[in-house]
Amino acid sequence: MRKLLLCFFIAVPCLAFGPQVFAQTARELQTLLATDAVSYGQAASFVLRAADITEQGDAFEYAAGQNWLPVEAEKDAPAKLDGVSLLVMRAFGMKGGAFYTMMKTPHYAYRELVRQNIIQGRADSDMAVSGDLLLFIINRVLELQEGNQ
Repeated sequence: MRKLLLCFFIAVPCLAFGPQVFAQTARELQTLLATDAVSYGQAASFVLRAADITEQGDAFEYAAGQNWLPVEAEKDAPAKLDGVSLLVMRAFGMKGGAFYTMMKTPHYAYRELVRQNIIQGRADSDMAVSGDLLLFIINRVLELQEGNQ
């Protein structure tokens, strides 16, 4: 009887609170995939949700307040690959090489993601990030983190 009660008190909270994972809806993903250049606001929203960070209020403001975005980043401005790289590395708590560890700048975050083979192919740190590329980067980070656990 004790085992049954113990199982009940463990299973009920898991079943009740487990589905509260903040997943993007199909419409949000379709909009993102159709976007040629995501804004810093869109990037912050998707990256923070993927990193399972629940912020109070606006995701862009939270990320900017944590210094996870370039200083010159504006909410509606097209996100550049180096700025998204910094956001991804900081939000997921990723470790980097010596220069990234010392500086924590968008340039070295970009170089670190290239070194870790998260950013692949022909890429430039100054290029605009498409929705497809943002999802690819997030997916690669999640795959690598899952493999390290």
